[in-house]
Amino acid sequence: MSKKKKESSVVDEAVEDIVEVESAITTDESETIEEDLTDIDPVQTLEKDLQKTKDELAEQKDKFVRLQAETDNFRKRLSREKDEFSQYANERLFKALIPIFDNFERALEDPSNDTKSLKEGLDMILKQFNSFLKKEKVEPIKAIGEKFDPAIHEALTSEESDDHEENIIISQFVKGYTINNRVLRPAQVVISKKPLVEPEEKSDKKESPTN
Repeated sequence: MSKKKKESSVVDEAVEDIVEVESAITTDESETIEEDLTDIDPVQTLEKDLQKTKDELAEQKDKFVRLQAETDNFRKRLSREKDEFSQYANERLFKALIPIFDNFERALEDPSNDTKSLKEGLDMILKQFNSFLKKEKVEPIKAIGEKFDPAIHEALTSEESDDHEENIIISQFVKGYTINNRVLRPAQVVISKKPLVEPEEKSDKKESPTN
């Protein structure tokens, strides 16, 4: 074999090797590109995002359901505690009132009581009841001689008076009370008003004409 033929054979083999390598590289690149295209497929991306959103929504719904259940339980517990507190407060008041009621019964059931001793017993019970009201911060509303205040007084009627300014309380039908400075019952009162001034009588006499 001549030297030229040997060189030509070597060149051909090198070219074939280069083509095989290029082909392999092209195939790898094509597969990589296909994988990349698969990764950025918009449909698959949207499906992934949709599934993620569904998962987050389910998680938020679960949290909301648990929070709602906790809120309902708290509301029920608060209502139950409120009822128990109200019952306890009433129980405390009745326990304080029962001894006063007992004294009323004793005073009325004692056959030996004359009018004087009965009055003394009732006075003692009244003092006991006033003490109870004061302990519970129940105070009587000042009325007679005070300026009428619609926030604490209820005017049932008015009377003309020369001895008082207008809207001064001159008598009281029912005593009013406050509890912790809030009106429990307004005082029912009579207030003063200015007397009606009758117009001066006009003289019917006419002056006689002069001659």
